[in-house]
Amino acid sequence: MRRLGCAALAAGLVLAGCSSADDGVAGTTAAAGATTAPLPASSTTPVASSAASTPAPGDSGEVVPQGFDTIAVRVLEPLREWCLWLAATADERARGLMGVTSLDGADGMLFDFGGVSTGEFWMYQTVLPLSIAFYDESGDFVSSADMDPCTTTNSAECARYAATGPYAYAIEVAKGDLERLGLVAGSRIEPGDACAIG
Repeated sequence: MRRLGCAALAAGLVLAGCSSADDGVAGTTAAAGATTAPLPASSTTPVASSAASTPAPGDSGEVVPQGFDTIAVRVLEPLREWCLWLAATADERARGLMGVTSLDGADGMLFDFGGVSTGEFWMYQTVLPLSIAFYDESGDFVSSADMDPCTTTNSAECARYAATGPYAYAIEVAKGDLERLGLVAGSRIEPGDACAIG
């Protein structure tokens, strides 16, 4: 998973968050509300991770991301701005949206690897169907994919999702939301500052 900062820049799509270096994680499969744990670069065995979320305040029964910062997303032409959860550390990228049932007002989660990565993502213990968009170090769109939940106890049964080329950022959103958010071929993103969810 990756991290970004929040700042609006004028070049296609702007994402706010913090950036971090590639931590050797093979990948993560999650969406803007349900993230999955990344695979270790050295094996296909999932990294053990703690729960990524907790029940929302009140008794709604929803599970929302906990312990993540936020990042603003600005899409230009036409101008749009979104707010995402930010996975900026190795632990945050490993937890992602696992077990999450609600994005709690955010439009997705941004994974900042702080450098080039070629790792795959998966949806192990991720209950929300997600779509993912990959971006290179310059913020240019690389590729995207739709990802299905994988709640099996055997992680080896979970599909892996890879970018078509090296990437530095990955953005997970609710399945089918990439076009609505402007995270499509030809788009461009840039890290920014924190934003307010909701």
